[in-house]
Amino acid sequence: MGATAGAVWGRAEQQDFRSRVRGTLLGAAVGDALGGPADPLSLAEIRAAYGGEGLLDLAFGHGRRGTVTHHTQLTLFTVDGLIRAQVRRDTGAWHPPTDLHRAYLRWAATQRDWGPDERRKEDGWLAREEWLYARRDPTRALLIGFGDDTMGTLESPKSPGELGPEAVARSAPFGLLVGWEPQLVVQLAVECAAQTHGHPIAYLSAGAYAVIVHALARGDSLDGAVQRALALLAVRPGHQPVSDALQHALGAVRQGMPTPARVEELAGDGTADGLLAASVYCALVGEDVRHGLCLAVNQSGPSAAAGALTGGLLGALHGETALPPAWLAELEGRPTILELADDFAMEMTQGPALHGPAGSSPGWLARYPRA
Repeated sequence: MGATAGAVWGRAEQQDFRSRVRGTLLGAAVGDALGGPADPLSLAEIRAAYGGEGLLDLAFGHGRRGTVTHHTQLTLFTVDGLIRAQVRRDTGAWHPPTDLHRAYLRWAATQRDWGPDERRKEDGWLAREEWLYARRDPTRALLIGFGDDTMGTLESPKSPGELGPEAVARSAPFGLLVGWEPQLVVQLAVECAAQTHGHPIAYLSAGAYAVIVHALARGDSLDGAVQRALALLAVRPGHQPVSDALQHALGAVRQGMPTPARVEELAGDGTADGLLAASVYCALVGEDVRHGLCLAVNQSGPSAAAGALTGGLLGALHGETALPPAWLAELEGRPTILELADDFAMEMTQGPALHGPAGSSPGWLARYPRA
């Protein structure tokens, strides 16, 4: 997770990377916020509640417009875990799935506790953000997966029958490890998904999504990124449903004007592979970010997950400046998301200047403790 593969981080490259990191995290969050209020509703109910064309703007959820769900909360803790893994590497302890699991347990504490425990210095700064201490409809699989200290693994996964999209929806940050080889990105995303979603369809969808983001963050086209994912999936047992879903999404692009019916057909019954396919489709056919996100959330399936996945893809593809500014202005937690995004970009491009054998920044280690 150190230097990029053969690349030198010049200033222009650092700025482009930071824009894509910000775009990915903000895009996923704003898609999540857009879809959240529509999550329990059918398409007919969405249209009845928000007008004949459906949900086209941020709506009230959890007391105000622009609130996020557990998808964004967990995505932020994924970023936190990846930075902590990098920092802990100095100690010789190098097992990123364990560092991610610790980060997810810090998220689980936000679902139980009233607020941050200032005595736990090893928590770092993200777990002390008070706005994260809010239950935003986490699914049973998430609460079970992170309900104790036992880490699910591919050999012994948590909830082996779980097909939902929640593990995919927290996996965009793995794709931002642009210095990693694609197959390692897939492997890490798959291993971390199995901590809550043990069915191959769920964890392979997470791996596929992460490696699509990875290709986009490296400057590839979305179509090219999906082709890369298909090639990497082909060697993995149980990949066929996920590969078929991605192929279905690519084929649907050529079937005329995008409609909610087509998005619903791709999303199916809301499983991880269906939501992955729907998000790829919406990102491919959307005229711009706003249009792609509205397409994703106006359907009868899990709208928040569809919005988060689509937003992550579009943000990685276009960078932060392509996102709808009026929505960003109301997005819950935007200062935290930006701060974390910039920390991640700084760690990935300038990590050796922040910590290492020659010396470390005390401020950085206070934010991301090695403990």
